[in-house]
Amino acid sequence: MTRLNKLVIASNNQGKLRELQAMLTPLGIEVFTQAQLGISEAEEPHPTFLENALAKARHASAVSGLPALADDSGICVAALNGAPGVLSARYASGQHAVDTRSHSKITDQQNNEKLLRDMQGIADRRAHYYCVLALVRSANDPQPIIAEGEWHGEIAMQARGEGGFGYDPIFWLPELGKMSAELTRDEKAQISHRALALKILLGRLNSMLKND
Repeated sequence: MTRLNKLVIASNNQGKLRELQAMLTPLGIEVFTQAQLGISEAEEPHPTFLENALAKARHASAVSGLPALADDSGICVAALNGAPGVLSARYASGQHAVDTRSHSKITDQQNNEKLLRDMQGIADRRAHYYCVLALVRSANDPQPIIAEGEWHGEIAMQARGEGGFGYDPIFWLPELGKMSAELTRDEKAQISHRALALKILLGRLNSMLKND
């Protein structure tokens, strides 16, 4: 297996792109976004994070001819049986069918407000962010590198904080006494679900390279 020098990130989510680029660039990997290469968004028709991540990674690799990394992530709330889950990006739309064209029409604030409404009167506030990363070296890679991470906290009663994205303003971290949106980028990059998944993925990638 050749060393990974170039990589396309199969996402148009600006928050995810900032986090992944910040973690990958210091490793000497030249990172492209799919938008830079004119790659359209892949459909995400699957009920699991893993299947959607693989679909996005294979699509970006097929179009670009480069290795591709895709993230699929969201927030899962215990009292809502894991919702919003894979629907996290479009939760406020009420959609249960996948239509990636509608993603940009739903704001983080709308999603947060809906989740807070749905949690009214519920005492069990436990929730976790989940992230799965799928890296394929080619579109038909038979052995994609998969890594996952979880970040546990609670759904707050109201939003607070200006940082982060997604559900960060309502994701309370009891051990830190802060919302995720109140963390600095460096702090979040050390403990988030995405940071944990990327550390695991890079460890597996390095192990494969050494054994090649």
